[in-house]
Amino acid sequence: MQFNRKHFAAKWFGVALVLVLVLAVAAGCGKKKDEGSGASASPTPTPFPDDMVVATYKDGKITGKEFNKFLNTTFFFYPQYAAAEGDPGFNDYMVKQMLTLRILGNQASDANKKDAETKAKEQVVQIKDYFESQEKGSWDKQLKESKLEEKDVQSYMQSTLAVMSDMAGKVSDQEAKDNYDKALKADAHVYDVATVSHILIALKDPNDSTGQKDLRTKEEALKRAQEVKGKLDAGGDFVALAKEYSDDPGSKDNGGKYENEELATSGWDPDFLKAAQDLTVGKVSDPVETSFGYHIMLVNSRAAKTFDQMKEELKSEAAGVKINDFVENELPKLDFKSNLPQPSPSPSPSASVSPAASASPAASASPSASAK
Repeated sequence: MQFNRKHFAAKWFGVALVLVLVLAVAAGCGKKKDEGSGASASPTPTPFPDDMVVATYKDGKITGKEFNKFLNTTFFFYPQYAAAEGDPGFNDYMVKQMLTLRILGNQASDANKKDAETKAKEQVVQIKDYFESQEKGSWDKQLKESKLEEKDVQSYMQSTLAVMSDMAGKVSDQEAKDNYDKALKADAHVYDVATVSHILIALKDPNDSTGQKDLRTKEEALKRAQEVKGKLDAGGDFVALAKEYSDDPGSKDNGGKYENEELATSGWDPDFLKAAQDLTVGKVSDPVETSFGYHIMLVNSRAAKTFDQMKEELKSEAAGVKINDFVENELPKLDFKSNLPQPSPSPSPSASVSPAASASPAASASPSASAK
């Protein structure tokens, strides 16, 4: 399978600065072995010989031992990248990322290096505490399975944070504002955050793990949704009716509410998302049809994040772009030479691997394409 370089480049650096690594580990490394697969949740790649010169540049080299450690740490945080293991495009990109972190990390200011060290230590503590809260001894077990020591995890985070902080500091407010305006012009809802309540009348049985068992016909679902709408119009309590009627296990117990959702990244069914973007705030909707069935919706609140609220994130995104520009345009000027097998020049798009891909979840009654 071919490595999707563009997808990976867009995600990898940004995740580190936003500091969602605890959640990444919780969702990935913290999982038990996949049932029936026998594969570890944090796989380690097939190692290169320790004394192999993986790559050279004008100021030094990267050995197989160093590169193995870097790959192991990447797999620790992002086990889903195992799908790209052994792919020449993946290894080629990773050795460039490693060198980029090394070079730009050395160029980072002392203040950013010190701040990154502090934050990395704090994050390691949080990750360790998470593991230990799940099962005593699981942190050391996970490190052992990943062929890592705690210092390797901290070093990885520290170098990435130092680089991202340093590069983000070089992004001006005006550049960030221009990106904000550009994104808003392309999609008026890109920064919308909404609290949405809904009552789902589902077509499929939410208790069926396959998502294939019929619960009711479309006609029956619409009739039931109209019944709920009538009760709301007559003064019925939305929370109480959601608990009584809704087939969404992810929200019915809290009155059908999804609170402070960033709509652009919600993953909601397209029809549900459009309704959340367009419905009048505070007004109960008529039945909204989606792939799950019919929803009675109430947008409790909706507002766009301001530039000031988005500024740091926008700077991080711009920093990520600058770092990837360095990979593509500056490394060649440093006499960079990889001794790894090179990827084919024209990979087939149909064979590309998305590092974010995972096993398809069972159909959910939630408006999201994946479980909340």
